[in-house]
This record gives sequence, structure tokens and C-alpha cells, in this order.
Amino acid sequence: MNRCSPFLLIPLLLILSGCNESDSKKSNLEEPIDNTQEVADYYAAYPDFFQIRSLTDVPANLHWQDGSDLPEIGSPDAKKGGSEYVRIQDFPRTLRTVGPDSNGSFRRWILDDTAMSLGHRHPDLMDFFPGLATAWAVDAKTKTVFVKLDPDAHWSDGVAITADDYFFTFWLNRSPYITAPWYNNYYNTQFTGITKYSDYLIAVTIPELKPDTDAKVLGLSPLPRHFYRQVGSDFIERYQWRIAPTTGAYVIHEKDLKKGRSVRLSRNPQWWAGNKKQWRYRYNVDAINLTVIRDTPKEFEAFKRGDIDQISLNLAEYWHEKLPDNDPDVAAGYIEKKVFYNQKPRPPYGLWINTSQPMLDDLNIRLGIQSATHWQLVIDKFFRGDYQRLATANDGYGKFSHPSLKARQFDIKLALDYFAKAGFKQRNSKGILERSDGTRLSFTLSSGYESLKDVLTILKEEAAKAGLEYRIEVLDGTSGWKKVQEKQHDLHFSAFGYALELYPRFWETYHSSNAYDQAFDDLGNPNPDRKLKTQTNNLEAFAQYEMDQLINAYRRSSEEQEMVNLAHKMSEIHHANGSFVPGFYQGFFRMGHWRWVRYPENFSHKHASSATQLFVHWIDQDLKTQTQFAKQQGTAFAASVRVYDRFRN
Repeated sequence: MNRCSPFLLIPLLLILSGCNESDSKKSNLEEPIDNTQEVADYYAAYPDFFQIRSLTDVPANLHWQDGSDLPEIGSPDAKKGGSEYVRIQDFPRTLRTVGPDSNGSFRRWILDDTAMSLGHRHPDLMDFFPGLATAWAVDAKTKTVFVKLDPDAHWSDGVAITADDYFFTFWLNRSPYITAPWYNNYYNTQFTGITKYSDYLIAVTIPELKPDTDAKVLGLSPLPRHFYRQVGSDFIERYQWRIAPTTGAYVIHEKDLKKGRSVRLSRNPQWWAGNKKQWRYRYNVDAINLTVIRDTPKEFEAFKRGDIDQISLNLAEYWHEKLPDNDPDVAAGYIEKKVFYNQKPRPPYGLWINTSQPMLDDLNIRLGIQSATHWQLVIDKFFRGDYQRLATANDGYGKFSHPSLKARQFDIKLALDYFAKAGFKQRNSKGILERSDGTRLSFTLSSGYESLKDVLTILKEEAAKAGLEYRIEVLDGTSGWKKVQEKQHDLHFSAFGYALELYPRFWETYHSSNAYDQAFDDLGNPNPDRKLKTQTNNLEAFAQYEMDQLINAYRRSSEEQEMVNLAHKMSEIHHANGSFVPGFYQGFFRMGHWRWVRYPENFSHKHASSATQLFVHWIDQDLKTQTQFAKQQGTAFAASVRVYDRFRN
């Protein structure tokens, strides 16, 4: 419904007033802004952070690295061209990559998996190869990483990528305009300075050395200074649907953005890195058509019709039953199935408990929820035993993951004991526990995973046996994420997509500064006037003074063993708090694709998250024509169901 249309008996004056206000706001957003002076003044106000020096000031004894010895990603057999058709569950709420609503599932298409940073970890070896840099060197004495920028690099609109873009990246990410507390904190605390030696040589200083000191700097992705000259107090609205120039292979054109329905990504024929090692055999498809299909069953129907080219088969129902090996299209070789075992930090699928909500601030209730949540039945029944139980929220980090902590098991008696301690001792006529004043033990269990809604049903039915009521709420992915970012949830079933890093992060999810505004007083006591902080990844509203001190020490530490010990201690505290119910992890990914979608011989890489993450596949148009004709004629090919278990634990 148009926002300016009359609804019910709204006075005409109010309708006209609302429309005029909207038109005025739109007009204001179109007024030109130039922040050139503001940005320059900011640089001048922080001379120790933003420095400009001469090339003669660069240390002479630096040991430069360039990752040139790393094996190439992708296949030289890859063919450029063709169109791919892909499902997205819901339409993005913004095209911004920072600020409210920007951290949704669509971001992978415009940032996480497509944009380039200074360097990238090799998906088999963890060492870095060049992205926007050509070489880098660490000066341990000054805790500085020197970076040579690739002079060939330019934005998708043709403008060169230079040191000025990196200077500006720090300005924007430290600015209150973006309404992004995580970015503000990270860029203010995890870097102590950036120096420009020339347009193509920069140095970034960090507070402490780390086991992988270069990682933090090489992970930087620049922002186009020329595009963001109009950033000001209305940044969120002004840049809501503006299409930013990119460093990556794919661009979005205005005509290809069909709001609410679809987005088309087009391969940039002038992509500067198209012939560079580690990039030349990737991002092969000319056009990627992303269409909103909200329901997984409808996605599967579209896949079987050939309307989309490949589909995730991680769900046991689809791998074993919907598309079994004897499916006619699989048996005839038209559709191929693959499973690939990987090794990487495991996304923490589980229940995130909002401890700021009434009753959920009670440890006994949270511990009762732990024992009343039957994840093992979910694994055995819904996932057919293919998945495994998650132990903590930070599994998959090797020595940094806790070696002995285990998730609590389903135990009705233990759950009842905890609930009784919280005053819930009597069951009502429906079997749900109540306090003497009639308060029910009932919470909303929400999720943005439409395809996993049956998981919630299992958890609800089992929890009821322990007198706990779950009110199920299934949202689309964007709405679900928005709910938890606003801290409006009770319990939310979700997971973070962890980046490929050597050690876990704790500040984002467990530091009190991401839970409350001034959580504690100077003595470490809870501040009675503290206010809940939204738009952060602390989904549990976790706030413990001891944890804050450990997190601060962890971020300062440069000794690997000290970091390992601190990580274990923090995992123990988090476990004891009972605010996260570990769910499951999958040690693999599965997919099905039509025969014309091709992959390299080894299919994927050790640390890959999904088959499509690295964009090593391509569309073989000749095979597509051949396959479609064969299907019409009833001609079969050899069936292909392959298991890649080289990296299976």
C-alpha cells in the first residue's frame, strides 16, 4: 500500500501533511553535500593517526611477501560467459554495506564473497595471496604492516584505487553517521594509525602484534572516496539504495534492480583483476540473476524445472529423499550431486538467549532451558544423523577452541530442578509450568530460517515435556536478523557466518559495550541506569565485568599461548552463563547442480564454506544445450554422485 494512500478514516490534512513531509525528505536527500572539508579537518585533528610521509622514510630492511608461491585457485578449463539463475530468500533492505539492515544474507553478493581486500587467505593453506596489494611487509618493532598497492587496481567506474581511499575508509568507519557501533569500535581501537608514503604505498599500525599480525591489515577493504563525498548525518537514508563502485568482478546496474523481486549481477568486462593470478579462473559467469523465492519447497521445484542452476542439499530431507541417487534426473546424469568435507570455524547454530528479557535474566531458567532443549533428537531425526552436536560457540579454531567443554544434554529431571529453583513448580492443564502467581514458563522462539522451521517444532514438543513452552515465530531472513539486532527476541535460532581466521573473536558477541550503554560503574558494579544497545552482535545482551577484562587482555595479547588460555577461560565463562544453547554443525556441504554447471577437478577447497563461495564454477553453454536436448529425447548420460572426503576429520 502506498504510504500516502488514505486508510480507514484518516483526516485529509494528516494525509497531505504526511505526503509533503515525505516529499520534503526526499528533496533534502537529493540536495548535494560535499564533505571534503569535514574529512580534511578530521585528518588534521588526528595527526598521529593520519600521517603523510615520503618514500625515503620507508625502512630499508623490510622483508616483503607476495604469496606468489601459493597454488592457483580455480581451473584453467573454466569458461567465461553464460547466465546463472539463483534463489535468494528475500530482497535486501538496503544496498549499503554498513549501518542498519546491512548485515543480511544479501551482503555476500556485494561484499563478503565478491569485493576484494588488500590480501586474502588461501582456502587450502591459510597463507595470504594478493588482492588489492602486490606485496606486504611486517615491521615488528613498530607494529606496522607496510603494503604496496597494485597500481592496476581501479573501481568499477574506472577511478583508480589509491592511498586516499584507505584514509577515507578509516574516516567513514569511525564516523557516527554510519550508526554502526561495531565498526566504530573496531576502527578506533584495533588500529593506531595509517601512513601514506605515496599513492600506492601505505602503512597501517596496530596496537599489538598477533600470531598473524598481517591478517588484520590485509583484511582491509577500501571504500571509494569519490562516491562517498555526500556522506553526512543523513547517510543511512541518502545511501540506502545507491549502488557503490566495487573492486570486484560483479556490478549492479539500476535497471537490473527490481525491488522486491530480483537483482541481476553483471560481470564487469573491464574488471581490473580479471587476468591476475588467483582471480583469473574465478567469477566466470557473465550474469547472475538473483530471484526472490521465499519458500525452500518452491526453490526445489524451480531447480527441478531447470529455472535455477544449482541448489544446496545440506538438508537431509533434500539429499536423501527429495533428490535421492535414484531420482530420474540424477540417474540419467542430467543433475549431479556432490558432498564436500571441509575444515573451518563452525557457524554457531544454536539458541541465542536474550538475557535482558524478563525471566531470561535468571540463570536457573537459562540452565533449565539448556536441559530442556533436545538438540540430539533434532540431529538424529531431522538431520538423519548427518550432523554433529556443537560444543561451544567457537568450535573449529584448533587449539583456540576449548578442548573439553561439552554442550549440556537433554535431561527433563535436571530441567525441572532448575525451573523449580526459579519458582516454577506447578504444571497447568496444558502441562506448562507456572509460578504461584500464575506466570507461565513461556517464551517466543524465533528464527529467520524458513527451511529449518521443523527444527523449531521438534524443540517445542520436547521442551513441553519439561514444562517449557516455546511460541514459534518463523520470519524471513532479513526480518529475523533485524529482530535480533534490535534485541527484540526472547530466544532466537541462528548462526553467524564466521570468517576464515586463526582464532575466535569475543569482543563482538560478549563484551558489555555491545550489550549496554555504560554497563558498569568504575568499580565494576552493574549500572542501574544502563540502556540496552542495539545494532550489535551481542545477541545475548551478555555483560560480565570479568569477561570484559579477559576480552581486553585477549585483544592486547601478542603471545599465542596466552591467547589460547584466555580463549579457553572465556569459553568457560560463557558456558557457565547458559545464554547460548549450542546446536549442531555440519562438517561438509552438499549440493546438486545441472550438468552444465562445471567445477574444477577437486570441486572445492579445504576451508571453503560452500560450493559457490569462491566462484570457481562456470556455465558450459554447449553442455546446457546438449543436456536439454538429451532430456527431451530421453537420452541418458553417466550418473554422477561424488563424495570429496580428502579433508574429512
